[in-house]
Amino acid sequence: MVKKSWIGVVAAALVLSAGCANNASQSAGSGSGGSSSGGSGEKVSIMVGGLNKQIYLPFMLAERLGYYKEQGLNVTLQDEGAGVDATTDMVAGKVDGVGGFYDHTIAMQGLGQQLESVVSMLTTPGEVELCRNEVKDQIHSPADWKGHNLGITDVGSSTDFLTQYLAQKNGVDPTSTHRIGVQSGATLIGAMQHGNVDCAMTTEPTVSTMLATGDAYILLDMRTAAGTAKQLGGEYPATSLYMTADYVDKHPDIVQKLVNAYVKTLTWIQGHSGADVAAQMPADYYAGSGKDAYVKAFDSEKGIYNPTGIMPPDGPATDLKVLQAFNPDVKGKSIDLAKTYTDKFVLAAK
Repeated sequence: MVKKSWIGVVAAALVLSAGCANNASQSAGSGSGGSSSGGSGEKVSIMVGGLNKQIYLPFMLAERLGYYKEQGLNVTLQDEGAGVDATTDMVAGKVDGVGGFYDHTIAMQGLGQQLESVVSMLTTPGEVELCRNEVKDQIHSPADWKGHNLGITDVGSSTDFLTQYLAQKNGVDPTSTHRIGVQSGATLIGAMQHGNVDCAMTTEPTVSTMLATGDAYILLDMRTAAGTAKQLGGEYPATSLYMTADYVDKHPDIVQKLVNAYVKTLTWIQGHSGADVAAQMPADYYAGSGKDAYVKAFDSEKGIYNPTGIMPPDGPATDLKVLQAFNPDVKGKSIDLAKTYTDKFVLAAK
């Protein structure tokens, strides 16, 4: 498979940035599936790589709980199927921040772009590799992936990073697989049901939906610390809010208010159940899996959420190890992990 180069992503973003850098607020409401906290507060736009995924729960939950307004912010949330595309839009100046996997800050530094995670929301990826039942006798582990079609959210996404790493770790050259962008939710489910992909990496509530229909089985599970350590060798910080270092430097007051809202949301999550969460979220967030399955999924994977927002001290090194194993944009590069995240806003959060 031909892999979409991050160099091309950055180049496209830089071309767009000339015309978009000053229009973040105006562009923020143009995406599909978005939401705004409304009000007259300071405007900030955040693009999330799948708003209805439980791994990105804190972004919408903060709005539903009124925490953005409480901080005097008018936050527009935009929905984007893949973190790689959200990152491109942010570098282009179309949005102020991204709700996505922390590993993008490492990959982009390898290309000379400085992005910074300002709050860590997940200490594990929360990802599950599902395979359709028809290949159960053929695929027992990633060691059997050669020649198979593997679903990812998009080429260059975090699920692409993880899929390539797991293939290589299990003795399979990633180029001998066919990685296909199927995004998530209904499009991923359709790709599996129609046999367009044999396995796919996804999260809740899609996992519960596919297991409930009996269309798939779990090949590997990274919804727990133990499962993540088994596959990746340690903690793998995933969901975060990341922004360009330039934005963070120029707007520390807005960043602090956002982090205040998210730290409060993470604390709320620790003290509430899946039923409490479902009661807050839009009904269409669990329409596919059903409310009961959504609640059960949250309760079973609640441990993925970072209770403090502080970056796990050993986590960034695990993310770097994964990317250095195969990613040409990172492999052999000198990466300064200290510049890919900061805890100062979390430590100052009220």
